[in-house]
Amino acid sequence: MTMTTDELMAQVRRLQITTRHAVTEVFAGEYSSAFKGRGMEFAEVREYTPGDDIRSIDWNVTARAGHPYVKRFTEERELTVMLAVDLSASGRFGSIDRLKQQLAAEVSAVLAFAAIRKNDRVGLLIFTDRVELYIPPKKGSRHTLRLVRELLAFEARHPATDLTAATDHLARLLKRRSVVFVVSDFLMDWYEDPLRLMSRRHDVIAIEVSDPRELELPAAGLVEFEDAETGRRMVIDASSPRVRRRYAAIAADRRGRLVDVTRRAGLDLVQVSTGKPYIQDLMQFFRKREHRR
Repeated sequence: MTMTTDELMAQVRRLQITTRHAVTEVFAGEYSSAFKGRGMEFAEVREYTPGDDIRSIDWNVTARAGHPYVKRFTEERELTVMLAVDLSASGRFGSIDRLKQQLAAEVSAVLAFAAIRKNDRVGLLIFTDRVELYIPPKKGSRHTLRLVRELLAFEARHPATDLTAATDHLARLLKRRSVVFVVSDFLMDWYEDPLRLMSRRHDVIAIEVSDPRELELPAAGLVEFEDAETGRRMVIDASSPRVRRRYAAIAADRRGRLVDVTRRAGLDLVQVSTGKPYIQDLMQFFRKREHRR
């Protein structure tokens, strides 16, 4: 159902309020440490002071001046951050207090707010089995609010999922190395090659969005399932321990494949769930990444 403008703005304001603490108090600092700039650029030459690294001495200036001078460099901070968000039909599911799509939108919004606070450029690509929306990376709070509004209000026209469409689109448009967050439930058959190829040119982070009921079933008797992307239906007996064990095993195998694919592709994986707060998962990831650096 399409939201009215007032309803949409109320959601945007709620999201700003609920994510403000994470972004301003903790998250922005962790984000900055985890994602360094593109390199170092020359800032100035100044007189040597005790404690300066002697390797930074500019010998040409030192020779002319008769006393030591050092070069000072600063980090070239500006990054391009792209949010590639899967809004296919499988995201319209949630058994707790939110849909997977809503969690994907909120996580993406937090990342966008954190990036913009560090003056990075942020863009958005919404995909299903094709690219449904692309907003080029820009700076500024007004631009970020536009991204958040699109994430909250966008209604995808196609139910299926194909990551290749998204990665091919980004390969054509992102001319320099960027940070790409792929936010999806990864309930698709084919994602290894798209992730691997994109990670050759960009810093790719896969964020898996899941729901507890996708991992295990309660003993609820006969349950009818419908594949939101194909419309296929089936009935299973969830009162059977054997059926529940089989269901959990299939889910564990699916998640294990994603862990293995991302590991072999050399990219990072963050797993968030509608069943618990996600901020700690993101913080843990950023701290591990900072430690690696």
